[in-house]
Amino acid sequence: MVTGLGTYLTLSAVLFGIGAAGFLARRNLLLQLMSIEIMLNSVNLALVAINRAHPTSHAGQVFAFFVIAVAAAEASVGLAILISVFRLKKSVESDRADLLKG
Repeated sequence: MVTGLGTYLTLSAVLFGIGAAGFLARRNLLLQLMSIEIMLNSVNLALVAINRAHPTSHAGQVFAFFVIAVAAAEASVGLAILISVFRLKKSVESDRADLLKG
């Protein structure tokens, strides 16, 4: 059985939808960060799948590498903000994140 490009792109779209729904439905900052990571990984899956369909260029894999680097930076900054919110209010709800202003 051969898995085609459409299968990978469908899986990527489903994962992105799950991540977007998780981000919009949850108020917990940690779960929101995890949902963003799912969305970024679904984009990586799509990039590598498209690159596999066009093997003469490695642009998809290079761009996926940069997305991984951005995801690592996003995780570290997001966790720092999460720790700051938790230290101030002893809660990780996103509704209380506006308290870090000013």
